[in-house]
Amino acid sequence: MFDDLLEANRRYATSAPRNFDGYAHAGVAVVTCMDSRLQPLEMLGLMLGEAKILRTPGGHVTQDALNGCVLAVNLLRVNRILVIAHTKCAMASGDDEVIRQRVAEASGLDVSELAVGANADQEGQLRRGVQMLLDHPLIAGRAQVGGFVYDVDSGLLSQVV
Repeated sequence: MFDDLLEANRRYATSAPRNFDGYAHAGVAVVTCMDSRLQPLEMLGLMLGEAKILRTPGGHVTQDALNGCVLAVNLLRVNRILVIAHTKCAMASGDDEVIRQRVAEASGLDVSELAVGANADQEGQLRRGVQMLLDHPLIAGRAQVGGFVYDVDSGLLSQVV
């Protein structure tokens, strides 16, 4: 079931970068969506070892993403955090009820307890996430934080906050 991926990994391992120290050498952390159209390092002109990447549905600043940013700022030399949403995002296509309905139809199961934080007000969600980071006592004054939207058609980032 995973043989193709394990074979690809064996090829990768022959030339995989080694001896990285785990710090974010460009001082960057990115919170962005799990969407496969987004390549966070490439879109920012960064290379392996230069940034910490945290992916969540919709690029929302969840508790896990917040924890990752706290660790990145205080332990991994991050001094800039970008929260990046994107156009044509399913998490901005409606609210949780819309997403639950789609998952229920796909799975045939009861997903009434599923909470993913879907929100059609993508800009508002982005602003709240940035503010959450700016207000956190372990990030405030230690890192700059900005909110951006990535256009999946043009490849361009626009700063929102």
